[in-house]
Parts: sequence; structure tokens; C-alpha cells
Amino acid sequence: MIIIRDEQKIARLKRLSKWLSTAGIVALVIGMILAFTSTTNALALQLVALGFGWIFSQVGMYLAHRYVRDPRPDEVVDKALGKVTRKGRLYHYLLPASHVLLMETGLIVIVAKYQGGKISVENDKWQQKGLGMRKFFGQENLGNPTREAEDSVKALAAYIHKHAPEIEEVPIGALIVFTAVEPKDLDLKGSQIPAMHHSKVKSYLRRKRRTQPLSDEYYNALRAAFDLRATHLLTQDVDQEVNDVKETES
Repeated sequence: MIIIRDEQKIARLKRLSKWLSTAGIVALVIGMILAFTSTTNALALQLVALGFGWIFSQVGMYLAHRYVRDPRPDEVVDKALGKVTRKGRLYHYLLPASHVLLMETGLIVIVAKYQGGKISVENDKWQQKGLGMRKFFGQENLGNPTREAEDSVKALAAYIHKHAPEIEEVPIGALIVFTAVEPKDLDLKGSQIPAMHHSKVKSYLRRKRRTQPLSDEYYNALRAAFDLRATHLLTQDVDQEVNDVKETES
């Protein structure tokens, strides 16, 4: 399996996350200091500082959970998939959906969720319990993974329609993967979209391999359409391989 990842985007958003988090802390400290001053505009300035501090901190936390935490969600997905498909191509942060797996049997949009607590779903209504104060500090809410998956599938389908119009219809599956929570804290039987702990992904995909494969024409068209967004990365990989060969020969 080939993994194509936009490392430059990850590095850029990682730096932005750290900058916003630092700026948020500074703004919050300034807001607290202003609470002890008696200038005319102190209250207004305090509210502005606290407002910006909260916004910066929230955005910084949002980015940190995706691009700073170790391991990152995309790295957990890499390990979960392993070498399950010979012709597989895994695209991270390049397409309208964050994680897309192209296989001989079709496409799978992967929605990676890092959130913790006790997570359950019934008729696609998700619940997250057992967080305590983490629900208010440092923990992004679970949201609705089903809706995220559906939106990602629609966005990817629109991209394919635009960049590979010769493909009339292609199966696009969705998979919700929990990358951090313990398996015992997951009750996912009520999800209409396949949802599972990352340790179960490999066996799930092995079963998917038994389905009817895509035609070579469709597979190659999808690969070409997706690789359009990774041209700069693929060129770098080819150049590196050429340099490695030259060094070996010399």
C-alpha cells in the first residue's frame, strides 16, 4: 500500500496550532491583568482580550488534536490498515475528505475520531459520557460522526464528478475509526455506517476484498484524479528514488 500524505500542510498547521495556543494564553493573561486595573476602558479591553484568548485557544486545540498529538489520527490509520491491500493508495489531507483509501474494490472515506470517554450510538444518535471536566477543558466534543462521514462522501463524489467525469458510478464506502479510546468503551452496534476501534479495521477490510473489483479503467481514472492533488509530493518521491539509485550506483 502506498501512503500519500501532505507533510507540508501538517507541518504548517502544526506551527499554526502552537502559535494560536500561545497567543491564546497570552491574551487570557492580559485579560486577567486588566481585571485589576482601573482605567476607563479596562472592562471593554478585558472582554476583548478574553474573547480573543478563548477563540485562539479553541482553534489551537482543534488543530493540535489533528496535527500535533502523538500519534496523530492519520498515523493510527496507517498502522491500522497495514498491508491489507496490494494496490491500495491512502491519501491523507489532500482530498475533500481527510483520509481516503483507494482499493481494487472501491473507495473508502475514513473518518478518524480521537475523542475519549464512553461512546455509544443508537440509530445514528451518538453519545459521549464519562468525560468529567474534560468536556469543558481540553476535549473537543464528539459531534456526529455519521454526518461527518456522509458529508465527506458527498464532497468526494463531487470531486470525482469534476475530475473524472468518465466514471458514471463508483462505490464510495465510509468507515468511522476511533483512534484513541479503549475498545471496551465503545458500543457501536447501532451505527448504520461501519464504525469500529482501529484494531479491527484490518479484518474488516480483508472481508471487503471479497467484493467485485473495479475495472482497470475506473481504478486508473480514480488514481489519476486523486494524484492531481498530490503532484508535488509524487514528484518529490520520484526525484528521491532517482537520487537513491544514483548514490547506489556510484
